[in-house]
Amino acid sequence: MLAKGQANKPGSDVIVFTNGDQLAGHFVRSTGSSVTFKSDALGDLTIDWKIVKELRTSEKVAVIRKGVKLRKHQDTAAVPEGTLSVANQSVQLAPATPTIPLSETAVIVGQPDFEKAMTTGPGILQDWKGAITAGATLVRATQNDETFTGALSLVRAEPSENWLNPSNRTSFNLSESYGEVTQPGAPSIKTSIFHGDAERDEYVSGAIFAFGAAAFDHNSTQGLDLEQTYAGGIGWTVINGAAQTFDVKGSMSYMRQQFQTGPTQDLVGSVFAEHYTRKLPRKVVFDEHAAVTPAWNNTNAYSAAFGAMITLPVFKRLSASTGVIDSYLNDPPPAFKKNSFQFTLGLTYSLQ
Repeated sequence: MLAKGQANKPGSDVIVFTNGDQLAGHFVRSTGSSVTFKSDALGDLTIDWKIVKELRTSEKVAVIRKGVKLRKHQDTAAVPEGTLSVANQSVQLAPATPTIPLSETAVIVGQPDFEKAMTTGPGILQDWKGAITAGATLVRATQNDETFTGALSLVRAEPSENWLNPSNRTSFNLSESYGEVTQPGAPSIKTSIFHGDAERDEYVSGAIFAFGAAAFDHNSTQGLDLEQTYAGGIGWTVINGAAQTFDVKGSMSYMRQQFQTGPTQDLVGSVFAEHYTRKLPRKVVFDEHAAVTPAWNNTNAYSAAFGAMITLPVFKRLSASTGVIDSYLNDPPPAFKKNSFQFTLGLTYSLQ
């Protein structure tokens, strides 16, 4: 930190702390509880507003109050803009505007970033978030056992700024669990469980969205060669915050089930699902989802699925992960169990 009263570079922004120290650099953005500041000496910092006495910027910013949700391309004349001065937990913009209590601000962003978010969209390869997970087990004894698990999850929600009303969301998920057990004098036993899905959500209001989705499943432990599901319906984002999100949705769907033995089924049904994500302290993330799929033209052919995962950070983007995946198929071929349960341990690499 710089000593109090030390000269700063022309055009730099300045934070003055409650202990009298000050820091020169560049204001990035702030929330009601903290400010992100790029220091000339220390790099990117996230600082609690409670220890900030003053903040002054040389360039203009935009202030979005709590409870305000903007839409792209809307008139922004009512959004306060100007060079920023924060003192005594109050925000003042120049040229003179009414003072705004810091506790009433949701986000403060630089004017160039604000205008870009309001007028332009990302490229097709931008704003994707997701993770790659992998795990393996190897046993060499009387029996030789190899098990490999992997998953890829990608999602892009637009716009990415949480002070703008959501517009659309695209997601892709792939997972595979493959294992083989061999023993001298006995046939090998193979296990293959695959799931893939894609979904596109289009928001028709701040929380309600229409969606189309497709999913593909293979599970050798249930005698299922391939299940194809194509669905369209309505969803509701019940919670959409920085720390947690919660969606519920329902759809009409067409399903085609092909088994190792027995007839192929064409089903008309529905999918009722929920998805909850929670960011916990120390960057731990909990992710949970569940779905129930009744079939209306064959009420015996219903199914359900549940999954939950916890990721714990290890180093930078690398995390340890543990989770469970459970799928239930009410009408598998004879000799196959209805339930398939997996417990997974692995390493997860974050793509964002």
